[in-house]
Amino acid sequence: MLRVEGLTKRFGGVDAVSEVSFAVPEGAIHAVIGPNGAGKTTLFNLITGIYAPDSGSIRLRGEEVAGLAPESLARRGVSRTFQNLQVSMNLSAIENVMIGAHLRLNSSLLAAMARWRGLAARDRAARREAAELLAFVGCGAYVGAEARSMPYGALKRLEIARALAAEPKLLFLDEPAAGLNHTETDEIEDLIGELGRRGVTIVLVEHDMKLVMNVSQHIVVLDYGKKLAEGTPEEVRRNPEVIAAYLGAENGEA
Repeated sequence: MLRVEGLTKRFGGVDAVSEVSFAVPEGAIHAVIGPNGAGKTTLFNLITGIYAPDSGSIRLRGEEVAGLAPESLARRGVSRTFQNLQVSMNLSAIENVMIGAHLRLNSSLLAAMARWRGLAARDRAARREAAELLAFVGCGAYVGAEARSMPYGALKRLEIARALAAEPKLLFLDEPAAGLNHTETDEIEDLIGELGRRGVTIVLVEHDMKLVMNVSQHIVVLDYGKKLAEGTPEEVRRNPEVIAAYLGAENGEA
């Protein structure tokens, strides 16, 4: 599904991401972990078109997509959530989800002026689909709510529902459990697992190691912008370099 080779991004002479390479099979749940400042979100921003890489290759199903704009990647089936909530608080929950489906809707000015019945019917269908997605992510109680009235945990799920509205083939989740309590984190873990069972390819950045180890088939570890290690959860868990990066060299040796 995704192959990254030699990806590099510099900011003011600092290599935020340096020569990173990995591949994600179709249908996999793939995690990217690392200490704070390791370059995880920068890597996401490169792959999803927010940043253009200084060098390297990004291939989506064999097609070179490095440097393409986010909307071009969205048309190719790439969707994402954000580390910091990106929710339109002046819209309702269901309208936020419908935003994610806009590429599949007829946005022609002519159609809108003519008020084509087909256009209105498609909008009604999109609203129904958005309500179903809200229920799927566990936000069914907020179908009629304004986004600004929703609790933080529900807003994190709202972002996932909006990303799913685009019908992605490849979904990037940037710290979906950040700021959540244990119960909410367990629910997010269950949701990610269900998406994987439904065939959505997922790349996940997350600090909650229990969640990462439970849902991921493969893990890439970054440290100071470079790939430190990769492998199965068990291989990564036992890797001395990974332990040292998280706990410090002395603790790692111990």
